[in-house]
Amino acid sequence: MRTLTAIAAVITTLILLPSPDSMAAPQQRLRERLIQRMEQRAGQNDEAGRAERATPPPGAQVERDIAYGPDRKQRYDVYLPARVTPGAPILVMVHGGGWRTGDKALARVVNNKATWWLARGGVFVSVNNRLVPDADPLEQARDVAAAVASIQQHARQWQANPAKTLLMGHSAGAHLVALLGSNPALLRQAGAQPPLGVVSLDSGALDVPAVMTQKRVPSLYRDAFGSDPAFWASVSPQQQLQRDGLPMLLVCSSTRRIPTPPCDEARKLAEHGRTLGVPMQVLPEALSHGEINDQLGLPSAYTDAVANWIDQRLR
Repeated sequence: MRTLTAIAAVITTLILLPSPDSMAAPQQRLRERLIQRMEQRAGQNDEAGRAERATPPPGAQVERDIAYGPDRKQRYDVYLPARVTPGAPILVMVHGGGWRTGDKALARVVNNKATWWLARGGVFVSVNNRLVPDADPLEQARDVAAAVASIQQHARQWQANPAKTLLMGHSAGAHLVALLGSNPALLRQAGAQPPLGVVSLDSGALDVPAVMTQKRVPSLYRDAFGSDPAFWASVSPQQQLQRDGLPMLLVCSSTRRIPTPPCDEARKLAEHGRTLGVPMQVLPEALSHGEINDQLGLPSAYTDAVANWIDQRLR
């Protein structure tokens, strides 16, 4: 967490430097290189930088590495409370990591969220998917859709209700779940029932073309999305949003500005949703990108707001 906070502070300092128009060319190039390096480190460390493994809540049962496809990354872990209430809801979590790193079994992906969700009587599932360079973001979204289908098919064996599935993701994972929420056809094609709603935790890319046409595009975005504008649109929640889009809670860091302000992107998507009749709520939080992931589930007004939104979907 200290590493991410330090990175954020340096990026903020760099942003406050004089504008490029007032700087000599060598200074401008140095500024851009430093910003890109910090952005790249932030993305790479989003999940991988804190490598502690998840600790199951006391009394929880864990079923690990359930396959939903042939690739070793196409696996998920299921966390069950000591006593499952028949018909329990399912929260499916997708990790971040810049579309190329991260893991379902990292502490910040699982611990606080699983403890909180299991205490509510739910089933918590943490999903892995294939990563760049083996799979581009569209293939990654299809992996998540296939995982959801598999989870729903197995739900009864955990005494859970497949019709009470909710989808959550952080950072790159937030982009993937928002894409599935914007275009539920991807879920249907995989054989999944559309979840009751999507919680996007500080997505790295709700409007992919807007990110990719910035003057400075971090390498992790170039590696993930390439250079084809048609592909950018095909994996962009903003451009893919359909009238049958799923209800979404768009949590965003009000302190983050790189590569584009996430709350601005969230509000733009929510406004687009309003015109199409898709219910969306924006939840700005004065937390860092990593804190939005790590602190969800701890006692706080933030956790209460997410819980209240989820409760509305489950009624």
